[in-house]
This record gives sequence, C-alpha cells and structure tokens, in this order.
Amino acid sequence: MSTERIAAETPESLAAILKRQRHAFAAEGAPSLEQRRADLARLRDAVKRQAHAIADAIAADFGGRARHETLLAEIWPVHAAARHALRHLPRWMRPKRVPVGLEFMPSRAQILVQPLGVVGIIAPWNYPVNLALAPLVAAIAAGNRVMLKPSELTPRTSELLAEMLGELFPQDKVAVVRGGADIGSAFASLPFDHLFFTGSTAVGRKVMLAAAPNLTPVTLELGGKSPCVIGPDAKLAEAALRIAAGKLFNAGQSCIAPDYVFVPRDKLEDFVTAYAAAAKKLYPTLRRNSDYTAILNDRHYARLTAALAEAREAGARIVSIDPASEGDMAAEHKVAPTLVIEPRDDLTLMQEEIFGPILPVKAYDRLDDAIDFIASRPRPLALYYFGIWAEHRERVLAGTHSGGVTVNDALTHFVIEDLPFGGIGPSGLGAYHGETGFQTFSHRRAVYHQGPLDPKIFLRPPYPRIFPAIFRFLMRN
Repeated sequence: MSTERIAAETPESLAAILKRQRHAFAAEGAPSLEQRRADLARLRDAVKRQAHAIADAIAADFGGRARHETLLAEIWPVHAAARHALRHLPRWMRPKRVPVGLEFMPSRAQILVQPLGVVGIIAPWNYPVNLALAPLVAAIAAGNRVMLKPSELTPRTSELLAEMLGELFPQDKVAVVRGGADIGSAFASLPFDHLFFTGSTAVGRKVMLAAAPNLTPVTLELGGKSPCVIGPDAKLAEAALRIAAGKLFNAGQSCIAPDYVFVPRDKLEDFVTAYAAAAKKLYPTLRRNSDYTAILNDRHYARLTAALAEAREAGARIVSIDPASEGDMAAEHKVAPTLVIEPRDDLTLMQEEIFGPILPVKAYDRLDDAIDFIASRPRPLALYYFGIWAEHRERVLAGTHSGGVTVNDALTHFVIEDLPFGGIGPSGLGAYHGETGFQTFSHRRAVYHQGPLDPKIFLRPPYPRIFPAIFRFLMRN
C-alpha cells in the first residue's frame, strides 16, 4: 500500500484529499443502502479480525493498557455500533411522510434523509479506536465520505488505523490523515460539510473557531467534571464498587469517568473504607498488574502528581490505595487509586477534569446542597446517582443538567446504542450513537408536493371577498 493513500502531512495534501472526495461524491452521489451495508460490514469484520493487533498497538502507545479494557471499550462498542446500524439502516434511510394540514389538501409532504457530503472526524488519544471508528460508522451509515484525523499521541494505533482503513476503502471514500498539532489545526480549518471533534473543552473551543470562517457545522464531544451523588438510601458498598470500577477503568482516562463524589456526611468514612476495599478487590497489585492501565505519558503523569501535591499542601486528606505496598511507580507511569477527602473548591482537582485515578470526595448535609453545588458548576458530560428512593433520584435529575446519566452504575449509558451520547454547554455540542449519530451526519430535507388542486388560489391577489372568512378558518383554535 502506498503511503500517499494513508497519510497527508501538509495542509496542501489535506486540501487535495478533500477536493478528491468532493469530486467523487458529486460524481457518484449518495451510496445505496446495499453499498452502505457492505461498507459497514467490512469495517465491522476488520475490527473484529484486528482486535488483538489493536490491543497490542494501544498497549504500546500507553506503555501498558489493559487488554481486556481495550476489548471492552474499543472493539466491542465499534462492533456493536456497526451491527446496530446494519440492522436499522433501512428504517433510518426511509423517506418519512408528514401531514400537511387540512388547508393544504390535496398535497403531500415528506422528509428525505440525505448525506451531507464530506465530513471530518478528529479523534482523541484516550480511546483512540472507539472514538475514531464509532463516528466513522455513523458517517458511513449516513452515506458520507470521511477524512479522519487520529491523535498524534497514539502513533502506533494511528498507523494501524491508517493501514486497516486504507485496505478497506479507497482514499476518495475514507482517508486517514496523520500529523501533529499543526496538521490538526489545518484539518479543522478545511471547509467540510460537518466536523466531528472529540477531545478537551479547551481544544474544542479552538476547533470551533477554526471551523467558523467556513461556517462548518460542528459536533463537539468534550468532557468536564462528571459528579457522582450517593443518596442517603444508597447501598454504600455496592455504590463504592461500581464507582471504583468506573473511575479506575483505563486508569480514569475517560471523558465520562466519575470526577468527584458527594456522600452523606455521616457516611463519609464508611465510603472511604468501602472504596478502598473495592479498589483492592479490583486491583490487588498495581505495578506489574496488566489489568491496571498506565497514564499515557510523562506530561499527564506530572500533571496528576502536581495536582495531588497541591491538594496535600492545601491540607486535604489523601488516601492512597496501594494494596501490595509497591510505593512510587513513576517509571511505569502508574498512579495508585487515590481519594482526596474534602478538597477546597479552588484546587486544580476541583477546577479541571482529572483524567486519572484520583477521586475527590465531598460530604453533604442535605441532598439539596449537593444538587446546588452541581447546578452552580459548568454542565458536565455525565452524572451518576446512587440510591433506591425515586423521590431522591428525581430531585437530582430535575435539579441538575448533564449530557447523560447512569443511575446506580457508572459509564454504562455510553454503550447503549439507542441512547444519544453527547454533552451540554461546555461539555459538548451535538450527539451521536445509533440513529442520533446517523442524523448528525445527515440532512433532513423537507419536500412539499403540490397536488393538482391548489386551494391557495384564494390566498393570492386579487384577494377575493371571502378572504376574511378564509383567514378566520386559518386562525381557528
């Protein structure tokens, strides 16, 4: 395979690929249902076939990524997304007849679903396959041509994606672009028909600015500080285990990882004990435990240790959970599961998304105190509530906003294909997964067909004497 087919490392080559895809889309038009299903099936089968090669590449990029986490978080969701689209695509593509109202009879109206054209996808490093290929599934299902920019922070995985997709699709259908921040900036500035970005809120702002001169519509899948609220009636040990499993998956390097926890004040110490027990059960050792993922690189490891040092200096109680007493693991880029008890709200850990296995814990006296705190902060990508009583659950849901919610568990709403996934406010713009993803990459085109008889002749000059009666009919209750 030629390098030209899978790489574009200058702004000029990016523009050339976009031009080639536009010409192909104009020449061939929207792909048929059969072609889309064939493309999705090829992609699904390739991901399944390459599962272990993908796991090896991601592990190499991370310096230690749990293989089972890769299979669960990268391979399964993409396979499930393609399978779901294959099953439901005929219904999604079908024109929808809509009523026109009595005053327009006899006529008809419909909504035609058409591909946008050429779309761009920018993927992040934390789930470099899932967050590249799940949007690609939606874009292909909708009939688009795609330029994909994977993260430069996971080069081996990006190389594997380029090779795999280069074998599956011609470059005028799907092209993989590799390069650093300069190429990413040029990519975001291209006049796509839609630009899909997953990453941090700070970079999302830059992407939106880059897209603005071309009026390129954007979907921004960002992040934020996703809270957990443990209700006064929650099963504490069960909640602690599920929060720990969600927080420590991928060592906390998930955009929807629990970012801080609110616990009833009289249960604070019980939660600390239960969480520590849960973490030890999940990961009895850390340093050489292949199930416990490393922090991606030096920069992110230093960021986390600096945030912990700041909290310690500010007087917060730090509970490091090191089951086998392995001590410092800087050489392995591993951070032990850590609780930070009652941190000040001005600390980095409470101001910025953590993206690591560190969990601040705050006590509340009244459930409304936790609700008010969450409602006063930027709206997060996810929210987790643990409790039995419906009254408490509904108070939390009614009093807060978030992109999505899982009740009595963590992360799970992400893998339900029929639930839209996306943020709100600073945690994102737009959504995807399932039919929502298909619609994100589609244009719903309104079409009106005038019948042979046209009642609107009474609504044109010269206006007839009966116009007042007609207008009264139009304005009826």
